[in-house]
Amino acid sequence: MTLGVEEYRDLLRTALGPAGDAGTQPPDFRTLFTPGSHRMALDPDATVVRGGRGVGKTVWFKALQNDQLRTVAASTYQLGRLTSARAVAGYGEELRPDDYPGPAALKGLLAARVAPSDIWAAVLLTALDVPVVRAISRWSDRVQWLQNNPDEFDRAIGSADQVAAGSGQLVLVLFDALDRLSGERREAEKLIDSLLRLALDLRTRTRSLRAKIFIRHDMFVTEQLQFRDASKLIATAADLTWTATDLFGLLYQLMGNAASAEQLSEQFRGDSGDWNFQDGGRYTPPRALVGDQAHQRLEFEKMAGSYMGTDHRKGRPYTWLPNHLIDGVGQVSPRSFLSAIRRANDVTSQEYAAHVTALHWDAIRRGVQLASQTRVAEVQEDLPWIGAAVNPLRGLQVPIEEPEVLSRWDDDGLAERLRSLNDDTEEVRTGPRSVGGHALVEELRELGVMTRRVDGRLDLPDIYRIAFNVGRKGGVPRIKH
Repeated sequence: MTLGVEEYRDLLRTALGPAGDAGTQPPDFRTLFTPGSHRMALDPDATVVRGGRGVGKTVWFKALQNDQLRTVAASTYQLGRLTSARAVAGYGEELRPDDYPGPAALKGLLAARVAPSDIWAAVLLTALDVPVVRAISRWSDRVQWLQNNPDEFDRAIGSADQVAAGSGQLVLVLFDALDRLSGERREAEKLIDSLLRLALDLRTRTRSLRAKIFIRHDMFVTEQLQFRDASKLIATAADLTWTATDLFGLLYQLMGNAASAEQLSEQFRGDSGDWNFQDGGRYTPPRALVGDQAHQRLEFEKMAGSYMGTDHRKGRPYTWLPNHLIDGVGQVSPRSFLSAIRRANDVTSQEYAAHVTALHWDAIRRGVQLASQTRVAEVQEDLPWIGAAVNPLRGLQVPIEEPEVLSRWDDDGLAERLRSLNDDTEEVRTGPRSVGGHALVEELRELGVMTRRVDGRLDLPDIYRIAFNVGRKGGVPRIKH
């Protein structure tokens, strides 16, 4: 039985839920989606996992610590070692003072001039449940014990490795939310450098102990890794990426597993192919629904119609939506994608209730506008200097010649502003490598904020352009304030 317009809207509203993030909403057995492109990132020997905001770093950090979810990943990706793994947190955004030091404890340790290597050594022994370390409550005392007993570190690591190997178990120590380590940029860089060194030691010196570090691209700067054998971490680093088919596969996974709208989910499953049922109430979509663009498009057109307007000239919703959420390095975060659909559903229900499909094309455009606002807010929180660099371009229209961009920056005094931001280490964790000129343009391109056309002119992807109030002829309108 095919869902009606209002039923589609109700299902989308329930399946997508309120706007949120992985920090407040733990991954769920029914809705966990496993994109094929994430297999390498989940491999225990991929020590460094890179990804931007909203791509799934925290989802996997939490999912790997859950036996049921880790088993799903191990089975889907055919990673047998994950099945027998014991995954523990070495650092994350959740407050867990018994397992790892929080921001206040870290600040105190660094103020006391404790070496970052000693901090991470204490964290590792705690994660490995070394009894004498676990018995000490204060982090300063744990570090002090380690400093007083330097021989015990290698002995404890060797013993834990031997026990794990003997039982056929892999111990996976996970690190996430590294942008929360310190508000002081140089301290954060030292902590990350030391953590990477420790992770490399585990990789090269043990058989059954591994670290997995979820980190933003801008915080894993390969040129700054100066320690021996750092190339081994670089060579095996994995990226959390999402294709357009992955994004729609995620949408359908959520729609087919909406626990609080089970009847609607059942109707959706019955109308979209042969879903597989797993113990625990989890349904997995048919292969065509997660990996075949033609099949996915037909399914999405049931909800959004065939065109972004009255005919084909404005494009098709299935391709139009991800194409207008993509950044300059070809990526769309699932958070942006789902928030755009959520907003489109709300706007259609409120302003186009009589429309013949669940999602109106103008509401989809409005969803992209909201996603742009959210994405720009996120990037300015992570890298405040990006806002300083793009704001002088407000009111212009892209594509634009590079000399005009450089002129705008000069008129705005950007170089001096960026120098002051770089000096204000309490606010800026990571500044640009250059404060102006062509080098700054290239850094913005590397981050996906700018692109360069074949004729040399500079452009901004819609996911940034709209909220930064930069125009484009025929493009999605800027947000009116």
